[in-house]
Amino acid sequence: MISVLLADDQALVRAGFRALLDAEPDIEVVGEAGDGLAAVRLAGQTRPDVVLMDIRMPGVDGLEATRRIVADPTLAGTRVVILTTFELDEYVFEALRTGAAGFLVKDTEPVELLRGVRAVAAGDALLSPSVTRRVIGEFAAPTGARGRPATVPQGLDQLTDREREVLVLVAEGLSNDEIAARLVISPATAKTHVSRTMVKMGARDRAQLVVHAYEAGLIRPGWLA
Repeated sequence: MISVLLADDQALVRAGFRALLDAEPDIEVVGEAGDGLAAVRLAGQTRPDVVLMDIRMPGVDGLEATRRIVADPTLAGTRVVILTTFELDEYVFEALRTGAAGFLVKDTEPVELLRGVRAVAAGDALLSPSVTRRVIGEFAAPTGARGRPATVPQGLDQLTDREREVLVLVAEGLSNDEIAARLVISPATAKTHVSRTMVKMGARDRAQLVVHAYEAGLIRPGWLA
């Protein structure tokens, strides 16, 4: 059973998500929060697998709430998915840096929302190539994220040439199967390379690998086809 916490200041939005999620036999909504502070408190109490987090909420916003949840060692198994508008909030990239596992637009199709919740609960990141291009292309300058000079993330110098190659492909939004096809290796080998890269760079998940790749200047928005 996948446990989900809903955090959105609009009761109608929460009700819609709850009705959809609770109708699934393998998903259970364990709580609702109308602001970021309540989201952090409920996350600590319920320890959900997934938090669907709106950014714009009164008081403590979703960005700060995500930061607090990710920083809590007792919530290491909890993944935060940012809920955003179609236009994409300017804070989404910062949320990924903070440790969010990805993002969904609020008007996403129900089947995609369910797929996303299950994917994140399984340890994947919600970063499709097209959405990755839009978000990081919009908010990451060629010299580094949000106009900052490119930095050298922890563990980058420990990566092998193949692991650097895999890091770039993860940053393009490719899945393990797609990486395997691109490099002509087995999916299991691709998964191993991704896992080792995450360990060496101290990344919580694939989403943070994407951020590290952009901040290090290994890939820029204009490089994506």
